[in-house]
Amino acid sequence: MAASSLISSCLAELGSRLPASIADELSDGVEQAYHHFQSAGLNDEQAARAALAEFGPADLVVASFAASSPARRTSRLLLATGPLAGACWAAALLTGRAWNWPVPAAARAAFGTALVAVIGALIAAAAGREYQTAVRTATTGCLGLLVLDAVMLVMVLAAAGRPAGLLALAACASGTRITLTLHRLPGILKGTQLAGGT
Repeated sequence: MAASSLISSCLAELGSRLPASIADELSDGVEQAYHHFQSAGLNDEQAARAALAEFGPADLVVASFAASSPARRTSRLLLATGPLAGACWAAALLTGRAWNWPVPAAARAAFGTALVAVIGALIAAAAGREYQTAVRTATTGCLGLLVLDAVMLVMVLAAAGRPAGLLALAACASGTRITLTLHRLPGILKGTQLAGGT
C-alpha cells in the first residue's frame, strides 16, 4: 500500500468518526509528522507508518477524544447531580402528598418510563468510546431531561400553585439543571458537525 494511501485511509476513518474540526487538526499533525520522518531519512512508506504509529490506532484516538468530549463531560455531570435533584423531588412529592394530585396513572407511568430512558441515554453517553454515539445519546438525554424537568415544574405549578418549602427547593433544583443543560447543549451539538456531513 502506498504511503499516501496509508495516511489517507487512516484520516478518512478519523474524519468519519470525529467532528471535522478535530479531524482537520489531526490531518495537519499526521502530515507534519510524515514530512518530519521523511526529512529524517525514512522512505515514504516508513515515514507514513512512523507518523501513524506516533498518533496511535484510530480506535484509540477516537476513544481519547470521546472521553474528553463535551457530550461525555455533560452526561457525567448530569448523572452525578441527578440523585440530588431526584432526592429533592422525592422529598417534596412525599411531603406534598403527590399521590393525591389529579395526575392520571398513565401519565405517571409515561414519566417514569421517560426518566429511565433519559438516564440510559446519559449513561451510554458517559461510558461510550465513540464520539458520534456520545454526541447523539447525550443530546437525546439532555433534551429528554429538559422536557422532564419542564413537565415537573408545570405539574407543580398546576397542582400546588406557588411552590413553597421542599417543593420550592425541588423546583429550584430543576431550574438549575435546565439552565446548566441549556448552557452546555450548544457545545454538545457542535460534535454533530462531522466530516462528510454525517
